[in-house]
Amino acid sequence: MSAPELRALRGAMEGISASMLGTCDLDGLPNASMISQVHWVDDEHVALSYQFFNKTRANLLATRQASVLLLDPQSLAVYRLELDHVETRSSGPLFEKMKARLAGIASHHGLEKVFRLLGADIFRVAGIEEVAPPSLAPSCRGISLLSAARSCVEALARCRDFDELTEAALDGMTRHLGISNAMILLAENDGRLFALGSRGYAVSGVGAEILPGEGVIGVAAREGVPIRIGHFSADYRYGAALGAAARSAGLLAESPDGVSFPGLGTPHSQIAVPVMAANRVLGVLFAESDEVLRFDHECEDAMVLVASQLGAMMVLLGEEETEEAPPAAEPAAAPATTLCVRHYRRDDSVFIDHEYLIKGVAGAILWRLLREQAATGRTEFTTRELRLDRSLKLPRHAENLDARLVLLRRRLEERGRCLRLDKTGRGRFRLVSMCGLVLEDAGEGEPAEMA
Repeated sequence: MSAPELRALRGAMEGISASMLGTCDLDGLPNASMISQVHWVDDEHVALSYQFFNKTRANLLATRQASVLLLDPQSLAVYRLELDHVETRSSGPLFEKMKARLAGIASHHGLEKVFRLLGADIFRVAGIEEVAPPSLAPSCRGISLLSAARSCVEALARCRDFDELTEAALDGMTRHLGISNAMILLAENDGRLFALGSRGYAVSGVGAEILPGEGVIGVAAREGVPIRIGHFSADYRYGAALGAAARSAGLLAESPDGVSFPGLGTPHSQIAVPVMAANRVLGVLFAESDEVLRFDHECEDAMVLVASQLGAMMVLLGEEETEEAPPAAEPAAAPATTLCVRHYRRDDSVFIDHEYLIKGVAGAILWRLLREQAATGRTEFTTRELRLDRSLKLPRHAENLDARLVLLRRRLEERGRCLRLDKTGRGRFRLVSMCGLVLEDAGEGEPAEMA
């Protein structure tokens, strides 16, 4: 019987059962130790977690060779990999992926303070041997992930704007991929991420913020690689405590309020896949579950395909602009009430009557629109003029400007106050205010009455 391809053994590398690592010293004396993680790198390489095995480490550095036993938890087949050591990495995307997974495995077994990843040992697989044949029939997944990914990609390709794109991506994850809790987040140029939409939660969480490197989402965005854990890990959770700690450390500007992250209280599986284009991270697709090991390698492959199409469509739709001038402003009715809108320059956060609304690029856009409307009475605007406005300090690659407008519109809708952002055509939108507004710049303190 021919040896299986390395890719076919990915299911045995999920960390469900520990693997046995064997090494020898220069005199041929063998040593065996349990290893928590064997990580698939590509069709020729694997990575092993380097933790605290002194004898194993000494043997490995002396001979550069090792072997590892893998147990496939579904078929109970056992395989031996003959390995040649290539290098050890202590930082970078691969290291971060393994660190995240190890944290989940350690938490699952109550060994958070014992398991600590010192490095990722990269090995070339010199040989694969089937030690014990399968004794159980492979389980049936119930859905074809390749077919499901195709359905998602086709739906994304039919989208005409960012609203449709966001909805199609979330609907595809829930309907075709069978994911009950999903979210799309938009990346800012400073590394922060903001929730653009979600499925499966009591509240949408639109506008919820994730800091760079925070949890699986922040790590996936920072490193530009999928991050997946199959066991509960406190190190990769989100919540108000994280935000408070970040503010006390000076990583986040003090704000009276914010949008709560709508994640599960005790997730046992999480996966975050970066949405990329031209090697730039535009956002993150995120999913989680109460089930242990809900997302395997094939689920990750499917989500990567969806994220790739999503990134391509974000760029394509972002390139479409209008050359038409906005129509003349219509006379506004006399306002019945008046609200105060305050802007903080340090992070472009905007508050309405002391309640947090939005921050970042979307906050800067809203403040710019409100000031223009107050000065000239304009209500109609174009995305083209926003791209050309240097005062907004948009990223050089502004293909997700439309996504920021979607984020802003949804936050205004959820607040249900007197401000609304309506799309009026391709690259055109209208700012609707149904009450009087007093604009206050926190840096200047001088209010300006809006007509």
